[in-house]
Amino acid sequence: MEIVMSRFSAVPRSGSAQASFALNESRIRFRHAIAVLCGILLSPLVLADDHADHREELSPTVITAIAPSSPLTIVTNPKDPRQPVPASDGGDYLKTIPGFALVRNGGTNGDPVLRGMFGSRLNILTNGSMMLGACPGRMDAPTSYISPETYDKLTVIKGPQTVLYGPGASAGTVLFDREPESFGELGTRVNASILAGSHGRFDKVVDAAAGGPLGYVRVIGNTAHSDDYRDGNNDIVASRYDKWNGDVAVGWTPDADTLIELTAGKGDGEARYAGRGMDGSQFLRESLGLRIEKSNITDVLEKLEAQVYYNYADHVMDNYSLRTPSGTGMMAGPMASNVDRRTLGARVKATWRWADIQLITGLDAQTNEHRQRSGMGIDTYKDQPYTKDADFHNYGVFSEMTWYAADRDRLITGARVDRASAKDYRQASGSGMMARPNPTADDTRADTLPSGFVRYEHDLADSPTTLYAGIGHAQRFPDYWELFSPKSGPAGSVNAFDSIKPEKTTQLDIGVNYKSADLEAWASGYIGVVRDYILFDYTPGMMGMSTSRAENIDARIMGGELGAAYNLTDHWKADATLAYAWGKNSSDGSALPQMPPLDARMGLTYSENNWSAGALWRVVAAQNRIDQNKGNVVGKDYDKSSGFGVFSLNGAYRINKNWKVSSGVDNLFGKAYAEHLNLAGNAGFGYPANDPQAINEPGRTLWTKVDMSF
Repeated sequence: MEIVMSRFSAVPRSGSAQASFALNESRIRFRHAIAVLCGILLSPLVLADDHADHREELSPTVITAIAPSSPLTIVTNPKDPRQPVPASDGGDYLKTIPGFALVRNGGTNGDPVLRGMFGSRLNILTNGSMMLGACPGRMDAPTSYISPETYDKLTVIKGPQTVLYGPGASAGTVLFDREPESFGELGTRVNASILAGSHGRFDKVVDAAAGGPLGYVRVIGNTAHSDDYRDGNNDIVASRYDKWNGDVAVGWTPDADTLIELTAGKGDGEARYAGRGMDGSQFLRESLGLRIEKSNITDVLEKLEAQVYYNYADHVMDNYSLRTPSGTGMMAGPMASNVDRRTLGARVKATWRWADIQLITGLDAQTNEHRQRSGMGIDTYKDQPYTKDADFHNYGVFSEMTWYAADRDRLITGARVDRASAKDYRQASGSGMMARPNPTADDTRADTLPSGFVRYEHDLADSPTTLYAGIGHAQRFPDYWELFSPKSGPAGSVNAFDSIKPEKTTQLDIGVNYKSADLEAWASGYIGVVRDYILFDYTPGMMGMSTSRAENIDARIMGGELGAAYNLTDHWKADATLAYAWGKNSSDGSALPQMPPLDARMGLTYSENNWSAGALWRVVAAQNRIDQNKGNVVGKDYDKSSGFGVFSLNGAYRINKNWKVSSGVDNLFGKAYAEHLNLAGNAGFGYPANDPQAINEPGRTLWTKVDMSF
């Protein structure tokens, strides 16, 4: 499988614009190198049917619901096929998990929302590191750099119920992880897949490893492509994208208790956005990481882990590479903006174990700097120097303890303290004739932020049931998008950097999990108070433009998730989930904006021998609780939304232990609908400029996926 990506074909234009589509030679060489290396690893194995004892089995049948593995924690394999169509990025995958929603941009790179909470309220880590996007408008959300199928494990921890993975996770924590390879003897393994679907969808993934008792080499490469899709009305929605990624991991295992792993990766892509005035013409990613793990050190010190990582995002947004400039208004001619962010982080963690107590202690640190440049005209930004506008620092210490108080009782508690700071390097605010000196130029702000939680879990004596209740508190330092993206801060303030306060969330989580041979059922609920909730206010202006202002309010939130999966017979399984989120602006009594409506999913699956078939019916209620022109850095409430129902089918056949074919049709009846959390279509693509219209979801979509494992 060649790890090569075709570029978009665009509307005819001048030679200079056409030339901008060509991939540079270094990117081509990099992808060819990845392809060749994967081919070398793959070639001796195509005929090796019974070669290795450690061969991985193919992923199970398509699923529609994931039961919690423990209270408030969901663990799944992101390689498992999901319906709707297997995901193009991290946010696309998360939206299939009850409790999550997605703010759509176009065909990919949407922004995930958990329980109505957006942005940095959700900590997202890949292999223990943070890949922060660079765009001031989050066109490159952190999940846009994640290809789910290239990871081995996805963990979701809902609410402020852990302190181990960084600061400010008031909504939850999402972990995409790659597990270390384990070869008892010299051997190799290859997992690969190809996906083809409607609207030109074509994805390829190769994940190969070779190694022995002393170590391993793992190579992962993927490409993803899609053309513009058509909605249920058969109208074209600007949504084309191309992506590629290549990652290498080299591990040394001198003994069974020691791991030293070095990782490196690179990726890029481009995407058309129906809901933006610009498209993303570059999503360059560079990643480096080193982790060291030592287990069974003493009778008490169970494990010691250390990690250092470097992530770099170089993002370009323009209005000429993937579209034709409008010729009128504020963006009449070609223009581009180039932003980047460099992140360096480290973590040290120790796991201690006594008879009834497990204690995890550690510290973490992160620093990141943000730069920008821009230009009018095609590629003129490349001649401009970068200007640094911000840098951030965070240093934290944490401790989390599990006390096994009795056979059926556990008490989990944790605490962390963070020292967070940000510096404003902007010498001017505004642009052109509106430019003026920045009153906070070279200013630094810093806060000390405590967080913690306590949770009690009890297993019933006469039933496979676990009850739990926990209360957590998280304080979150304002992120780059909240400090630097708004045009102004609260009334009477100099700007957002000067005045936006840290956000403070206190939340009670309760729930029950039941698991027997034939039935899994779970229910979780939460109620919380948020002090100094950071809200964006978009004041309508001239020519359909609006001005953004960030302010602090007080808010109340509540909601929950219900789910059940029942084996009707040996072959038939039914499952259903329900998710609801509610929020209120306590400061003025209005609804908290950007809340997803009630979402129900019902699935029915049949499996026998090597065959399986399934159906998914998703029903979403109308959302009438809105606060017009209020929201976050990406989206705002601009209208109420209607409810809808979508029906999808899938089937799979395991040809043998090495090959599996899955196929499905999403939105079987071609329903024309739009999610409530959505951007309004951009006037450059024919949407009305002064009458916001939501971007419709894809219409009927067919897809087929081939998985192979050797």
